[in-house]
Formats: sequence, C-alpha cells, structure tokens
Amino acid sequence: MAISNDRSGSVSALYADFATYLDTETLQELIRDTGAVVMGRNSFAMAEDPDTFADTYEYQVPIFVLTHAPPTKKPKGNERLTITFVTDGIESAVAQAKAAAGDKDVTIIGATSTARQCLRAGLADELHIDIMPVLLGGGLRFFEDIGMETIQLERLRVEELPGGRTHLRFRIGRGEGDF
Repeated sequence: MAISNDRSGSVSALYADFATYLDTETLQELIRDTGAVVMGRNSFAMAEDPDTFADTYEYQVPIFVLTHAPPTKKPKGNERLTITFVTDGIESAVAQAKAAAGDKDVTIIGATSTARQCLRAGLADELHIDIMPVLLGGGLRFFEDIGMETIQLERLRVEELPGGRTHLRFRIGRGEGDF
C-alpha cells in the first residue's frame, strides 16, 4: 500500500529531507527536463502564500492547477512561471501543459488525486515514486481506484538518495507486449 498523505492531508513527513533532496542530481534532472507542471488544488494550496511560487518554486515553468473553483485573486508569476487554473478536467490540464512545455516533459506534482486521474485516463508515460522510511498509518492511498485495466510498468531506474529516500522510475504500458 502506498500512502501519499497522512490522515490530516499533510505530506510533511515525506519531505523532511527536502533541502537535501533538492540538491540531488535526480531532482535537478527532473527540473531541467520539465517544461510545464500540472498539480491539483490541494498541492497548490500547500504554499502559505501562492505569490511565493514566482520567486521560490523549484519549477520555474508554466503551472496548470486542476480545480473546481479558481481563487478570486490570481497569484503573481514571472517571465518563466505562470499559473493557470483549469476547471474542465485532467485531459484539458494535460493538453494545455503539453502545449506550454514544447519539447520538454509535463510533470505531475504531488496530489494523489491528480496522479490517479492521469493514470486512469492513460495520460502518463512514466511513473516516479519516492519511498521514504516512514509509515504514515493512514491517509490517501495512491494506488486505490486507478481503474480496472492492468497497467504494465517497466523499471527504468532505482536510486538510493540521501535521507533514506528511494527513487523508483517506471515507463508505463497499457497492454500486453508494450515492452
């Protein structure tokens, strides 16, 4: 069972090593390869002040926030980072992100719900999973309700990172003989 948030919805126990993780080549490669980000409203709301994304967020690329209701005040951006609230579904958010990313990757950040929607809709090419040495005991289960279809995974990379983090990277297949 993979849990991505604790009972209160917090991910803080999974990122206790964030400063160290930020300096790893694994995360730096992901940041370099990312041309746009899709995230759910809960991941976006974890920032105490959404205006800080423009100055401090590690992904300085267009961000597409999947939500039912955009905020009344649009957060500030900069010449690289813009924030767009998408209310018409995951397919639209990913399509807009792909257009903005050009020849770079679209990265789905955080939210269990957003990642599951991508998996169910067949919109993801790769799955990156980080395992931390902590058992949360309850919360959101990442692989719950991802659909009835079998999803084939081809292991691309397994890395042990500082702080006890283990990074797994898989290519996603949809049918028999994909790999």
